[in-house]
Amino acid sequence: MGLCLALIAALGTALVLVPKAELHLWLNQYHRPFLDHFFRYYTKVGEWFPYVIALLLLLYKAGWSVFFAVDAALCSLVGQIVKHLVDAPRPITYFAQHFPHIQLPLVEGVRMNRFLSFPSGHTISFFAMFFALSIILVDYLETKKSRYPRGVIFSAQELTQLLCFCFAAFGAYSRIYLSQHFAADICGGVAISFTITLILAYFLPLLSSKKWWNWNFFAKK
Repeated sequence: MGLCLALIAALGTALVLVPKAELHLWLNQYHRPFLDHFFRYYTKVGEWFPYVIALLLLLYKAGWSVFFAVDAALCSLVGQIVKHLVDAPRPITYFAQHFPHIQLPLVEGVRMNRFLSFPSGHTISFFAMFFALSIILVDYLETKKSRYPRGVIFSAQELTQLLCFCFAAFGAYSRIYLSQHFAADICGGVAISFTITLILAYFLPLLSSKKWWNWNFFAKK
């Protein structure tokens, strides 16, 4: 949670101090052949992976599967509503209109979108997915606490949260790297997914007492 807030604060501060075009060029300058391939494919994880995780969680607990699916769907719905209300131009359109002399570094094979920039739907998907997953994994680790003692620097729970944040942050940065979104779109996406996931998590104690919560595919009929 603290890492998400820190990221929102850092992006918000940068957006206040630096014009969005200049900030985008600074964040988008680190192109390498390996990174082109990595981000081209990693960004697609936000499109289909949440559905896979939601189904896999049925092998563990139906309650967590429902929580994960509702979180992903609700975050996506809110993001799409805001996206169509704002209807902001994507970087490729914005630069063509305001800075036609600047050629953005594009990755071959990536279909460029031109409108509906704010907020970033992929960022919403990445952060909703990995924030919810970190909550689920930490809950699991808490039940197995004696098996996972605190390490030299991090406990297993803290390491899980850190890794989930990094995976989400890579997904968010992929949208800037591919020039599909501005930093403001990323900030908005993180804020939406963080807020909705946190609200849903608040109600978890009420739901976890339900009989169906612990059902899974391995449960005896």
